[in-house]
Amino acid sequence: MDSRFLGITELTEAPAVAVVVDVMRAFTVAAWALGQGAEKIVLAGSLDEALALKACHPDRLALKDGPPAPGFDLVNSPGLLRSADLTGRTVVQKTTAGTVGALAVKEASLVLCAGFVVAEATARTLRARGCDGATFVVTGEDGRADEDLACAEYIARKTTDDGTDAGEFLRRAAASRAAAELAEGVRQGVHPDDVALCLELDRFPFAVVATLEDSLMVLRPCAAPPSPDDSEI
Repeated sequence: MDSRFLGITELTEAPAVAVVVDVMRAFTVAAWALGQGAEKIVLAGSLDEALALKACHPDRLALKDGPPAPGFDLVNSPGLLRSADLTGRTVVQKTTAGTVGALAVKEASLVLCAGFVVAEATARTLRARGCDGATFVVTGEDGRADEDLACAEYIARKTTDDGTDAGEFLRRAAASRAAAELAEGVRQGVHPDDVALCLELDRFPFAVVATLEDSLMVLRPCAAPPSPDDSEI
């Protein structure tokens, strides 16, 4: 598979296939929300839009980066989210980088939003759909965030070589600036377990697929196709 790794500002047009990577923490959180029973996640382009989308449907839950704020129900932390019962709920998510990256490629024919927690499922989905190439959008630090680049490179290799070992890539992510900032409390709205949860490989058995629904970018879980090594019983 032909893979390109670009930052958000380097995108000049929507690719055919896009994998938008935000390990710490947008798409780890999105996977957790879906894993906790959320029906879907609607991506907002701004904090005001997030609140407006919630106001149209008061049963929605609004989620943002940083500390709690009026009108928002959740913060962008897997550690703080993992105890929430989101069964059947719609979450409106706005973050600094991840949601921005996904909205930047909303016209792509296939958009997957990924972190290590859904890496295997993401690779299987790319493989099953016969993708000849994919653009990996490295959302953090203008495309230089090593946790996102490491995850993107791992998924790209995993797509063509199912035996790829994740160890090197996880070590890079653990040593990244984002991991240090979370561990040291530089960022707000953080749980002490956030870094570990962001580095939990294949925590969820689904890929996170983003599609346009009534002009809104919506994330839903998509069950991973079987691995080529899975034997039939």
